Amino acid sequence: MNHLFALVFVVSVTLSVDAVASPANAAAPAHSKTAKHVTRRAAGMPEGARQYYANTWGVDRLSAKLAESGQLVRFDYRVIDAVKAAPLSERAATPQMLDEISRVVLQVPVMEKVGPLRQAMTPVNGKTYWMTFSNKGDHVKQGDRVSVVIGAVRIDGLIVQ
Repeated sequence: MNHLFALVFVVSVTLSVDAVASPANAAAPAHSKTAKHVTRRAAGMPEGARQYYANTWGVDRLSAKLAESGQLVRFDYRVIDAVKAAPLSERAATPQMLDEISRVVLQVPVMEKVGPLRQAMTPVNGKTYWMTFSNKGDHVKQGDRVSVVIGAVRIDGLIVQ
């Protein structure tokens, strides 16, 4: 406990000294026109939603990340119940990623010799699976909130990283 107090004290003293020692901070007005616009990052998926997807669809560790300089968005999930997660890997289902703000629907690209850029195999507990969505035109950006639809499965509230 004493170590934590000492760490907090050192950090707060360091921050105070830096604020006083920095003439740029003292000279800049609070609402300067040259101040950078600070964007707030939307909060992640609520814990209740994570539990819902785990209990209903047998998946956790859901994520959406930009890849290949933003030309692709990769959706990852870990299977915790292979029986419940089976609909996510149905070959007949056409996965889509929806961004309601920019009003776009991204599709899984199909490569001539490789096929669709997704894993569609029988799920195994503990393994992580992925699929990629084409983002030509950079419609989906970092920080956007997207949904993934695969057949009857709909996963809402993913924030693109």
